[in-house]
Amino acid sequence: MKGSFTALRCMLQTSRHHGVFSSLARRLSSASGPGPKVCIVGGGPAGFYTAQHLLKARDDMVVDVYERLPVPFGLVRFGVAPDHPEVKNVINTFTQTAQHERCYFYGNVNSYGAEANRSMRVSGEGLAGVFSARDFVGWYNGLPSNKELQPHLNCETVVILGQGNVALDVARILLSPLDLLKKTDITQHALDTLAASRVRRVLIVGRRGPLQIACTIKEVREMINLPDTAADMLPADFESISEALKDLPRPRKRLTELMMKTVKTESGQHKANKSWGFRFLRSPLEVLPGPDGKRVAGIRLAVNKLEGSGEDAKAVPTGQTEDLECGMVISSIGYKSLPIDPCVPFDPRSAIVPNNMGRVKDTAGLYCSGWVKRGPTGVIATTMNDSFDTARMLLKDMDSGMLNLSVNKPGGQEITALLKERGVRAVSFPEWEKINLEEVRRGTAVGKPREKFLDVKDMLAVAWS
Repeated sequence: MKGSFTALRCMLQTSRHHGVFSSLARRLSSASGPGPKVCIVGGGPAGFYTAQHLLKARDDMVVDVYERLPVPFGLVRFGVAPDHPEVKNVINTFTQTAQHERCYFYGNVNSYGAEANRSMRVSGEGLAGVFSARDFVGWYNGLPSNKELQPHLNCETVVILGQGNVALDVARILLSPLDLLKKTDITQHALDTLAASRVRRVLIVGRRGPLQIACTIKEVREMINLPDTAADMLPADFESISEALKDLPRPRKRLTELMMKTVKTESGQHKANKSWGFRFLRSPLEVLPGPDGKRVAGIRLAVNKLEGSGEDAKAVPTGQTEDLECGMVISSIGYKSLPIDPCVPFDPRSAIVPNNMGRVKDTAGLYCSGWVKRGPTGVIATTMNDSFDTARMLLKDMDSGMLNLSVNKPGGQEITALLKERGVRAVSFPEWEKINLEEVRRGTAVGKPREKFLDVKDMLAVAWS
């Protein structure tokens, strides 16, 4: 590698993916001045948190942010559940960063991220009615690449594989009263599909037990409190865990106690029109087709047992199986990053860029933040702390002289020339704000916070009008 700009150019030339990846390469930006210049590839939470810390740390720092879509904020816009508007308030902080006099946003420029879905690696995964949670969430949140998903919710039972917060978000959206969703920024085409939904039962399946469940208490409580919806749990799943309660960390203990209380008060009571429930110690073996051989009609699960205890317990198949009838399967087992280019190190086993606290190994001047740094785990606060760590590492390397700031590189000027040569017109942050205002106006007209544009062409038409 000839230098950090070479790595950046590789990303802009060859990557085809959008997500929360935030890679930093020291370079000269389009701005003038003697201070250090940093390029951030990816305008999601990791990118903006990293930019925020860098701009606060040095009053001579200049930061450029490149983003694939014309709109910023990544998974805050396209991943956070529409009925969690309080989580999206972080956009206000990101906006302040983007409006900083030493920060420049370039939307509509192809960049890189944690784009791929983790495969279940079972037969039948390609049947109609099988979706990744990433695509399903993108569909109801208005991600342009998922606008044509068209899930047919004409079945009674949906099985979700995975028991993290995203799985519970999907379950909640499927079962929530339409009147509650109409007040959110969920897309109109999703509302129309949900209005015709026949889904009455959602089962949330995990390979381990109640003590290893990956969601948080807030999401479980929201499921318990859903109107006209009952919890359908199996009491046997909780019979042997009482003794372990006293040794659990407080958050885990509170979550477990909530589930146990729910089992005692609601199991067996199905007076509500809809229901949901956890199914533990189950792993997918095969998605079962219907008579036509084209659509999902069920799923075959391996029955597991645990070896070990606590967070380190491993699920081991017992040899027994169980079949569940369902008309839709949603896989919520995580995202993964993809290789960028041979000029950037990548570990295919962990699907991350090898790094030390964000400093990419054996690649001077290149840093990473977000899921490509640590894997697709944690919440937005996790990403914030992770991004601050990357920024601190970059600043440390600047101060120590590890990065030669005296070398004059073409940087921003060459990127600008490259984009011009390819006919790429970037969207500035003020131009994004025009899109934002129009989305809010469209939403206000129908009693919603916003109505998102689903097509990039429509976004650009507003931005450049």
